[in-house]
Amino acid sequence: MSASEKAKAKTEQLKGKVKKEAGRTVGNESAAAEGSAEESKGNLRDAKEKAKDALKD
Repeated sequence: MSASEKAKAKTEQLKGKVKKEAGRTVGNESAAAEGSAEESKGNLRDAKEKAKDALKD
């Protein structure tokens, strides 16, 4: 996995988790949903890169 793609995935996951929890804390369901979607996007990016690595081996 390229280092930059791995960093992007981890950043998206972290930002999403923070936004999701902040939204839940203040009762903003919209922000919580956006955070959850962003976290999922990071998870998908991470999985894609892991699959690419697996195919290289």
